[in-house]
Amino acid sequence: MTVTVAYLGPAGTFTEAALWKFREQTLPDVTVQPLPVDSPAMALDAVRSGDADYACVAIENSVDGPVTPTFDALAAAPGVQIYGETDIDITFAIMMRPGFDSATIRTFSTHPVARQQVADWVADNLPEVDFIPASSNAAAAQAVAEGRVDAAAAPERAADLFNLEVVARDIADVRGAHTRFVLVGRSGVPCPRTGDDRTSVVFNLPQRPGTLVGALTEFALRGVDLSCIESRPTRTNIGTYRFHVDLNGHIDDAPVAEAISALYLRCDDLTYLGSWPAARREGEQVRNNTVARIAEAHAWVERMRRGDIPERRNPE
Repeated sequence: MTVTVAYLGPAGTFTEAALWKFREQTLPDVTVQPLPVDSPAMALDAVRSGDADYACVAIENSVDGPVTPTFDALAAAPGVQIYGETDIDITFAIMMRPGFDSATIRTFSTHPVARQQVADWVADNLPEVDFIPASSNAAAAQAVAEGRVDAAAAPERAADLFNLEVVARDIADVRGAHTRFVLVGRSGVPCPRTGDDRTSVVFNLPQRPGTLVGALTEFALRGVDLSCIESRPTRTNIGTYRFHVDLNGHIDDAPVAEAISALYLRCDDLTYLGSWPAARREGEQVRNNTVARIAEAHAWVERMRRGDIPERRNPE
């Protein structure tokens, strides 16, 4: 079986690296046909149109936070859902054409988000260069290979793909940066619950005082932990926003289902973007124990109903 996966290209981007990681973790029994595109929106549109089975898109960076083009593209139209996530370490190399004199570098290119992550290094080492934005880091490397710019910041693999010379490695201003990517397909049955899951919803609220507090309270009352809250303009009127929420838990968890049901009653519009297994970095703690605590509470109430009064717990 062959599946087509759209991603921010060309080959050599961090998104392509995430795609192949998904191939190992989530799609081990299929043949993957990569489909490079120029933006996260184009990747998701390829899924909606049927040109791709899945899209691999960046959604959150440890340095810059949410990847807003992806958030906007997920909310732009219905029909897509998240089925998995993975985490990629982010390191940049400076590359140029072989034999090019680094002292004569006048133009520098990378993706605008990447530019922010290497800004200090560039200011110290290439203070006089003009910045040329690229649609992706690998596209910047390709521009160097084609002679359109002098140097680029990109994953080191891009230098191999475009026959460039690496003149500086590991130049990120913040060490240990990493980006979370998600695998998006057409809407369907969510991934099975694992006990360590993430769920995402997008919603619009009536323009009344207290509506956002009320919406978020539905999660707090049920002990559902929110890992991300992001507001984005609706692009209709100034001052109108939609809200993206990531939470720890699965729609099959009773507290999560109850919170989302209550949220539905408060919203002008609510979109479910899926529940899927969370990707944890080594040493990262699972913060959601709501389901176990709720089960413990229900068991306690049942014992009270039966008259099975436990001994008083010792104060800690």
